Amino acid sequence: MDVKRSDLDVHLGKNSFFVATNAIVTKNQKQGNCAEILPNGKLCRTDKDCEKGFSDQHSHGVQTGACVKLEILKKTCEVTAWCPIENKKNPRPALLAAAENFTVMIKNNIRFPAFNYIRRNILSEMKDTDFKGCIYHRYKNPYCPIFRLGDIVAEAKEKFSEMAVEGGVIGIQINWDCDLNRFFHSCLPKYSFRRLDEKESNRTLYPGLNFRFARYSTVNGVEQRTLFKMYGIRFDVMVFGKAGKFSIIQLIIYIGSTLSYYAITTIFLDWLIGTGCYSKEAKQNYTERKFEAVQDREECFLCVSFVDEDNLRVVKKSRKKRLQETKPLSLHQRKNELASMKTLLSVLQCGQSRSEPVQNGQSGGLIVDENLSSRHNGRQNPDTPLLETIQSSSPTWCQCGSCRPAETLQEQLCCRLKKGRCITSSPIFSSLIVSRSVLENALFFVDPLAELHEESQLRHGAYAQFIRWRFGDSTPRDALPVIPSCCIWRIRAEYPSPDGTYRGLRSFQVITSQTEVNR
Repeated sequence: MDVKRSDLDVHLGKNSFFVATNAIVTKNQKQGNCAEILPNGKLCRTDKDCEKGFSDQHSHGVQTGACVKLEILKKTCEVTAWCPIENKKNPRPALLAAAENFTVMIKNNIRFPAFNYIRRNILSEMKDTDFKGCIYHRYKNPYCPIFRLGDIVAEAKEKFSEMAVEGGVIGIQINWDCDLNRFFHSCLPKYSFRRLDEKESNRTLYPGLNFRFARYSTVNGVEQRTLFKMYGIRFDVMVFGKAGKFSIIQLIIYIGSTLSYYAITTIFLDWLIGTGCYSKEAKQNYTERKFEAVQDREECFLCVSFVDEDNLRVVKKSRKKRLQETKPLSLHQRKNELASMKTLLSVLQCGQSRSEPVQNGQSGGLIVDENLSSRHNGRQNPDTPLLETIQSSSPTWCQCGSCRPAETLQEQLCCRLKKGRCITSSPIFSSLIVSRSVLENALFFVDPLAELHEESQLRHGAYAQFIRWRFGDSTPRDALPVIPSCCIWRIRAEYPSPDGTYRGLRSFQVITSQTEVNR
């Protein structure tokens, strides 16, 4: 950076320069005793008001203990210092206000190592004749590197005459915004100016900018000095720059990262595989690996069957209400599955034939009647004898008196909708659901080579028997059938768990061919 300057008025620094605009000059100071000036000095009347040897950071010297005359009506404590003491009042207007017309040439080089590019603010197309009479102007001459100090201060929205009294700091910003592409090449400096210090005297202590220096001499063997307190404006040059250039590699990287971020790649692959470029087997394999069919545990539908109601109820799993009290989403008529009922009765007949002796070559089994399906698939016949099993400890939601308390809301279900006899007291329940021989034959019917060595097999078989009896082979809307509490504990009483623990209702396990409830 080059500056036209006078040795008295301009001082250079790193990326900055200082121009003196005002001064307080105290001539012929000698070391001696003199009255302290106000406001640093202490007013006094007699020597008793002054403390010998006292000094602080605001005083000009050490007190001698004497009270001497400062002005006609005022006295202050005497100090040992350079006398006469400097006057605190700075001149108005500024002594060097003519510095407003000084000019300064600023040279700036900027380098972008990524592109191996160097640029100067003295443009290559400029000639020597262009600098004659060249002064920066925002609109008329925005690229001239010669600046008038008054114009710089004016661009910062300040008045040079006011700022010159106490001084201050002005920032000169050079901003480079370069486009280095061949066809759109542009790299020119842009200048801006602003004040950097606080100019209001009532908002800060010691406003402005100043410094002191002295010039010493010896006269008649006595050392003396001239003290200068200089006020001025410091100009700080700040450079900012950025440059860009098109690169096909960077463009590909940017597009790739953008596609990955927005998952467009996945959409493109789905479209590509869906076209005729791939075989049907490849498409099917891709679909099976990409998607996995799961059942939402929260959106679970349950199926309920009451012995005193003809319809099957489909309800939604609730977190606040008991299953016994949950309102149905829909009601469905029971399916008259005659073939399924005949199979159950055949199993029942085979179970009884194993447990009863054969007389006269005839079995004592049940006779299959096609009308049995309507009697056992619907509401209980009032003429069928049901044994009362009322328990005083049954929960409030129980209507048959045989249920037990349950922890989860989905297990709080009775076999009846209203007060009445329990379905477990029906003879068909004992013969069809909990009969060991019937359950064994039912298990062998499914798996002829099954090995029965655990009570849990019979217990789970009893659950499946009850579901086929009361719900059929399928439920409406693929809802999960729920067995009433009284029936569960009746089955558990016949086929208990060795350790007394049961898994309870698992409402999310659904099998396509046959719905099972593992307890």
